[in-house]
Amino acid sequence: MFSRRGLLRGAAVAGAVSLTGLAAGCGDDDGALTFFFGANPDEEKARMRVIEEFQRRNPDIRVRTVLSGSDSMQQMSTFCAGGKCPDVLMAWELTYAGLADRGVLLDLNTMLQHDPVFAAELKADSIPALYDTFGYSGGQYAIPEQWAGIFVFYNKKLFAEAGLRPPPSRWDQSWSFAEFLDAAQALTKRDDSSRRTRWGFVDTWEPYLSAGLFGMNNGTPWCVPQANPTHLNFDDEGFIEGVQFYADLANRYKVAPTAAEKQSVSMMDLFANGKAAMALGGHWRYQTFSQAEGLDFDVTVLPHGPKARNALSDIGTTGLAIAASSPRRKQAWEFVKFATGPIGQTIIAESGLFVPVIQSAIHSPGFTKTHARITNLAVLTEGPAHSGYLPVTPVWKRIEALMDRNFGPVLRGALPAKTFQTGLSRDVDEVLRNT
Repeated sequence: MFSRRGLLRGAAVAGAVSLTGLAAGCGDDDGALTFFFGANPDEEKARMRVIEEFQRRNPDIRVRTVLSGSDSMQQMSTFCAGGKCPDVLMAWELTYAGLADRGVLLDLNTMLQHDPVFAAELKADSIPALYDTFGYSGGQYAIPEQWAGIFVFYNKKLFAEAGLRPPPSRWDQSWSFAEFLDAAQALTKRDDSSRRTRWGFVDTWEPYLSAGLFGMNNGTPWCVPQANPTHLNFDDEGFIEGVQFYADLANRYKVAPTAAEKQSVSMMDLFANGKAAMALGGHWRYQTFSQAEGLDFDVTVLPHGPKARNALSDIGTTGLAIAASSPRRKQAWEFVKFATGPIGQTIIAESGLFVPVIQSAIHSPGFTKTHARITNLAVLTEGPAHSGYLPVTPVWKRIEALMDRNFGPVLRGALPAKTFQTGLSRDVDEVLRNT
């Protein structure tokens, strides 16, 4: 799901931090605390700053990093099945339930109950939508550590040249599908042969998840409840209409690249080079767009359909979990507390790479400073509290495979989204019944 997941190509890190390759680390019981996470090269710096500061304050605890490849779930499963589970693991909100269901992750309520002061402070400073995402079957299997969310980047210069007023700056004042479409049409440019020379809108996320997000923003949640649902709302009229609107942006209105056109060009490059006026994505795109020469951009909220009052972002969070088999639970808990608490979150805020997940860090001067180019900062600072959830279920990977297969023809314009009612919805419900 997260395109920022990448294999960290690693370099030597100063001090006591040991940066290992993928094949090493978990099996060497030298007393070091092992930390499994995914990161791209830019994220490495933020991670190492947190680790270095933790070790400076806790010189008796050494941390060795174990880096994720392209399939983090498979990697963690392999490590843990072989008796070499890392002590601390990054948990992705869509996949952690599979590990929790198999007993791989420790229920952190056992640690929180013995640390009531930290538990109370964390609860008071946390954002419930993020914290509760890692609650599964009565347990708390991770503590949130960063929010990526999903929102829209827009080119300020192109909006001004088209005579358009700036888009909304807050989640409680979002624009409608119709207003969004009007802007995208005004921003799309064609040459004399009707070939697009500039797109009104591009998507830098996973198309089937983006389409589902538009469905959610037409007033229908993905499911109720969030955890262990027995039905997903792929058959709901509101959800279907939202998905269809997203598909129509490319296939009917021609303001976004079609699935075929996406194969030959980078959506990131189109926006960075001024060939697209709006780009859907998460905070992990901020660093890239900030470095694009001549790009004057800001952020805005997603649009909402006629069956919703305001738009929502996507939870888009990762957390830190502890392996149930860890022989270093006490040290692991100290690290998790540090990284998810005020000091670690302040470091994350100052890095500019992530949106922190506690209120004190989100509204800190450091976060504001690293986002000085953003006028609509509330899109980021208020985003976590205005996020809709995706399902938390141990069978998410199977559901995702069904989505990929069934959304494809709809997004290509070969089938209408209403086909979800007889195909995708039935198949997903069958998977959930057999969980």
